[in-house]
Amino acid sequence: MTNVGFAMCGSFCTFKKAVEQLKVLKDEEYNVIPIMSETAYITDTRFGTAESFNREISEITHNKIIHTIKGAEPIGPKKLLDILVVSPCTGNTLAKLANGITDTPVTLAVKAHLRNQRPVVIAVSTNDALGTSAKNIGTLLNAKHIFFVPMRQDDYINKPNSIVADFKKIPETVKLALDGKQIQPIITA
Repeated sequence: MTNVGFAMCGSFCTFKKAVEQLKVLKDEEYNVIPIMSETAYITDTRFGTAESFNREISEITHNKIIHTIKGAEPIGPKKLLDILVVSPCTGNTLAKLANGITDTPVTLAVKAHLRNQRPVVIAVSTNDALGTSAKNIGTLLNAKHIFFVPMRQDDYINKPNSIVADFKKIPETVKLALDGKQIQPIITA
């Protein structure tokens, strides 16, 4: 069975879409191992409570959520994952990944996983993707073993720098990334 890490960061407005795709991956017979940043794990928002999301994710995956740096560290040495999805991936996490900063469970999970030269799939969700985060997206597009879920501007009139992944493309992106291929097109209308 293929082990898929599913790491979630604090773009709370896209949590429901991300969780829907986590469920699709589980339904497709992947063993999904959930990972959450501390912020994602403990923060209640207008989109739902942390306890509610955590319970739902644990029930779907039948796995305990990795939510500490200590919990994420063994991912690399023990080769726990075949592929790691970061969904949603915030601008903050993009910056940390592009610059090798590993101070959250999600960023450490990515670093630990990449040491095994295995694929990481990124589903961007940030209001500054076409602003300050653009250089980090560019850096990661040129990195080995990094694959992007197709993305688009989500509200070009009111938020012209905002980009969000097409979360429904996560399963297809995962399948291709496991074969070392980037889904195309990356930028959609």
